[in-house]
Amino acid sequence: MAMNYPILTILIFLPLAGALALVPFWRRERWAKGIAMGCAVVELALAGRLLFAAAGLPAASGAPGGYFLWEDHVWIERFGIRYTLGMDGISLLMVALTAFITLLAMLVSWRGIRERVPLHYLMLLVMESGIMGVFLAQDLFLFYLFWEVMLIPMFFLIGIWGHGRRIYSAVKFFIYTMAGSLLMLLAIIGIYLIHGARGGNYTFALHDLIGTPLDPGTALWLFAAFLFAFAIKVPVFPLHTWLPDAHTDAPTAGSVILAGLLLKTGAYGLIRFGYPLFPTAAKAVTPLLLTLAVIGIVYGSWVAYAQEDMKRLVAYSSVGHMGFVALGIAVWSPVALSGAVLQMVNHGITTGALFALVGMLDERTDTREISAYGGLWGKVPLLAFFFLLFSMASAGLPGLNNFVGEFLILAGAFRVTPVAVVIAFVGIVLPLIYTVRLVQQLLFVEERRPLTLPDLSLREGAILAVLALTAVYLGVHPAPLLGLLKVSVALLTGGLP
Repeated sequence: MAMNYPILTILIFLPLAGALALVPFWRRERWAKGIAMGCAVVELALAGRLLFAAAGLPAASGAPGGYFLWEDHVWIERFGIRYTLGMDGISLLMVALTAFITLLAMLVSWRGIRERVPLHYLMLLVMESGIMGVFLAQDLFLFYLFWEVMLIPMFFLIGIWGHGRRIYSAVKFFIYTMAGSLLMLLAIIGIYLIHGARGGNYTFALHDLIGTPLDPGTALWLFAAFLFAFAIKVPVFPLHTWLPDAHTDAPTAGSVILAGLLLKTGAYGLIRFGYPLFPTAAKAVTPLLLTLAVIGIVYGSWVAYAQEDMKRLVAYSSVGHMGFVALGIAVWSPVALSGAVLQMVNHGITTGALFALVGMLDERTDTREISAYGGLWGKVPLLAFFFLLFSMASAGLPGLNNFVGEFLILAGAFRVTPVAVVIAFVGIVLPLIYTVRLVQQLLFVEERRPLTLPDLSLREGAILAVLALTAVYLGVHPAPLLGLLKVSVALLTGGLP
């Protein structure tokens, strides 16, 4: 199937166009919701079409190996800045996840957001545009531009529609991410100047910069700047401290997008930019990243067990789950890297669903304290069923999606670093413990105080049913997704998955 139109550009700028279209309907909430939802549905349809057609797409003309869609135009010629977009199997999965999670975020906001509704949906659309750009940009200047664009709407989502210490959490999120971003900008300028000085070709094009000869010390400093920026976003221990606060105080849609998408941009940045640009430096830093990944796996799970706020529990569980992703990337073997990318998708599905469920309970009772609940299995059986299903998926139950990604990461890592895998195994046992505790306290113990709870509405049930079907499908038949990754992972690692 040939693509005779700039579909990558459309994927990036359709949400931005939708955001601009909301401006005339600033005081008409229903129209604003309709326009935003319409853009999100079209975006998901485009991404879904690519997902199902990718196997039949030939290699893109003029593109590096592994890319089946490519757009390249001169932008700011004087400084070697190009408007270059590309899609391979890895970016395709991230684009599809972005479209899916953004639509989910809009649906969970349908009843929960009652103030400044058009502005809320505008922020969601702008953020979707920025995240799409991050996953598709093949020019470092363009990538950095989209990287910054996606941060601004999240700052406002937390600061305006959050709760608790929302201003504190929004500022903390902004300071952490901007500190990493500024260091990465310096590194981008550095490799641009070094490459230009050596060959006379000043360019920000990713695939021109790959292979630039660098002194070991220079390469290490440049990679460290990229690693710092991306590790904050993953987040890698000990740079994770902004995450629990941001999740706890963000609105439900903000938590869903944070867990489902923003954390993935950090891991994607390491895979797409960090390791390919500085392979020697990355290899030298691998022991450090392995150590921090394993600590994050155990630490995140251990601290999650101690939480009494459901949202903070799920937030700390994300630190542990993303530690597995960091482990798979650090190993940089075909099997482990395939598992890491798959786990990025799986974590977005399961953790997004859990944050949605916690938001639904919070809307009904105005509390997220585990001790306030009990007996939900008998009172709201549909909600309780989905809570049990996604909790078990998050804990890595075989047959559900998280198990496959974690298994591939551990299997690939065992060949390289068996000691790290043995320690990381604790990070599989601990989630079982805190998940069983959470499920028991919410669903099966005797009700602690009378709560009037309606079961799921049609909208809520439809959201969770689609997520549940996706989690089961990816758990029993991940082969199509792994097939999409095969060529891209092989070219990155120099092996076959």
